[in-house]
Amino acid sequence: MEKMLIVFLSCLVLLGCTTTQKGTTAGAVTGAAVGGIIGHQSGHGGEGAAIGGVIGGLGGYIIGDKIEERQEEKDSENTSQ
Repeated sequence: MEKMLIVFLSCLVLLGCTTTQKGTTAGAVTGAAVGGIIGHQSGHGGEGAAIGGVIGGLGGYIIGDKIEERQEEKDSENTSQ
């Protein structure tokens, strides 16, 4: 029950975020999970999660930023026509 509440509240928080912020968050969470799993195999789960979170967050930021830029370009093209 507590896990469902945490997931629900997390979704509410992300509703007001930009695409870049959502990408950063998704990348960091995914990276931390994958890094934790891989790091656990070598006995360094915490370090793997931290490294994966940072790398995933950076990747998510870059991707989210590019998506946002393209959307802004599309919007400006549509308003100028």
